[in-house]
Amino acid sequence: MTLPLFDFSAYFKFFIGLFALVNPVGIIPVFISMTSYQSAAIRNKTNLTANLSVAIILLTSLFLGDGILQIFGISIDSFRIAGGILVVTIAMSMISGKLGEDKQNKQEKSETAIRESIGVVPLALPLMAGPGAISSTIVWGTRYHTVAHLFGFSVAIALFALCCWGIFRMAPWLVRLLGQTGINVITRIMGLLLMALGIEFIVTGSEDAFPGSSGLMYRVARGLRLRACSIISKTYQ
Repeated sequence: MTLPLFDFSAYFKFFIGLFALVNPVGIIPVFISMTSYQSAAIRNKTNLTANLSVAIILLTSLFLGDGILQIFGISIDSFRIAGGILVVTIAMSMISGKLGEDKQNKQEKSETAIRESIGVVPLALPLMAGPGAISSTIVWGTRYHTVAHLFGFSVAIALFALCCWGIFRMAPWLVRLLGQTGINVITRIMGLLLMALGIEFIVTGSEDAFPGSSGLMYRVARGLRLRACSIISKTYQ
């Protein structure tokens, strides 16, 4: 398949996918609680450190992800399927409202209490640039691997980090404006977008790895969609 020199629709889809995966609005309460003891200047520095770290992590995944897969002998189709399953799992948690603290294990939570700088760990990794965002970036980077496309995705990552920085700068105001209910609604909407992205990864990877499996993939995608609808209906009962 011949790819265009620039594919702005792919860059936009990648950008929206990062927003759905990271869900910076949903992380706002966590950011505020972690920086509540900091002065305004230190909080702004933590915000800058976190988003610079996110950009570096995702750019590293974008440029080196294909090489890492080749070193371990992993095909992009297999990785796309695995990444899609991971993304769908995260989306299920977001839709059911159970994502929250799942991105941090107990050791990371205990280390947070004694860590002076939280910009890199746990804010950037794993709360923002978690496994889902990293695997999604690798999938896009291996699919569009020309210099022009890598530049386009790099710009998307830079814009994403800049947007997250702005959102965290406005965190106290956004919490007062949206409230916890508004943040929960946005999280579930992001979960639905993420579900669609994960299913697309799974279907594309499966069709390439197993030619002729489009009928099976349609049934799997339909089952996942019905599962998501069931979770939403139970959540609001």
